[in-house]
Amino acid sequence: MVTQRYQLRVRYAETDAQGIVHHANYPVWFEEGRSEFLRAFELPYSQWEEQGLYVVVSDLQIRYLAPARYEDLLTVETTLGRFKKRLLEFNYRILRQDGLLLAQGSTRHLLMNGAGEPVSLPQPLYHRLEQALLAREPHEETP
Repeated sequence: MVTQRYQLRVRYAETDAQGIVHHANYPVWFEEGRSEFLRAFELPYSQWEEQGLYVVVSDLQIRYLAPARYEDLLTVETTLGRFKKRLLEFNYRILRQDGLLLAQGSTRHLLMNGAGEPVSLPQPLYHRLEQALLAREPHEETP
């Protein structure tokens, strides 16, 4: 499986009064990791939307293991767990710079058209995603 790594630094606005990251930020970081994963394969969401495809979150799971704090340098590891014609599933791990696993989770996404109806990935996009995953590892992004 191909894993894309994306680094970020915890901003003050993402923390509570004790300097600990609020739990609501983790899904945002998952989304950043997912977007970077697709960009690394030259398949950004903007291309999907130009074709009338919308990737809708249908399930989100997070397990919090240790707190992140203000100014921590984090790595979001994103892996495409599986994909089908109408479903994408991503897995995530968020690690602190010292390697400590802070959180892990997954998201499932359904493909919809502009009217909110389920649709299948067009064959060229499906094939391109399949080929990208088999062909090469993506590059890493840093802020």
